[in-house]
Amino acid sequence: MQWAQISLALALVLGAVTTPLPANPMASLPDTIEAVRPSVVGIGTYQRTRSPTTRLEATGFAIADGRHVATNAHALSDSIATEQGEYLSVFVGRGRDGEARRAERVAVDRDADLAILRFDGEPLKPLTLGDSDAVREGDLLAFTGYPIGLVLGLYPATHRGIVATITPLAIPAGRDRDLDARTLRRLRNRPPGVFQLDATAYPGNSGSPLYHPESGHVVGIINRTLVQGSREQILSHPSGISYAIPVGLLKDLLEEADLR
Repeated sequence: MQWAQISLALALVLGAVTTPLPANPMASLPDTIEAVRPSVVGIGTYQRTRSPTTRLEATGFAIADGRHVATNAHALSDSIATEQGEYLSVFVGRGRDGEARRAERVAVDRDADLAILRFDGEPLKPLTLGDSDAVREGDLLAFTGYPIGLVLGLYPATHRGIVATITPLAIPAGRDRDLDARTLRRLRNRPPGVFQLDATAYPGNSGSPLYHPESGHVVGIINRTLVQGSREQILSHPSGISYAIPVGLLKDLLEEADLR
């Protein structure tokens, strides 16, 4: 009996030693960031006679043929001083190699808080759109964008976190008071809802691609962050709670714009 007990204990120990540990999904993140980063752009306006000439309001990423980018609808200014030479811009490149490309709106879905822009110049490598229906609570994801605009120059930053929950109702940022019964019904019929992340994002992260750290496949678009106190305090008191729109809604918009 004693030898049987010893043999069982030894088998359990050996089993514990030889059982492979689960793979770390973040181990390949540095390589994935390197692949994703060239496709991430800034979104804002450019005016040559203004100081500063550039205003970066949000983030976007290359999609479709590489001449289009996805971002948030709420990040696009409704009052661009075209008479003074201001125009909607996509900022590409990195650091001192960055440049402003003139852009135009191609498609907008304000209920989903999504917009597609087309920009001038050479195309970028489009990111692969993944399956947002397969995202689960607890999944580790990353997003890359411009959290505080051009304060540090044209250098995108990457944050990571888990999907804390998937909420059943997507309320567009800044439009809570504008929702009517018809809009609410439409939003409820557009599964799978929005992703709540335990990750810190800032206003400039709006439009950042949310992707798998191993494959780089985009499953969501950052669109808002929970603010503690005033908007001015967000840099010093970030909440660490952010939200993302499932990429399935972007696929719908791409189909409507005949860009798939």
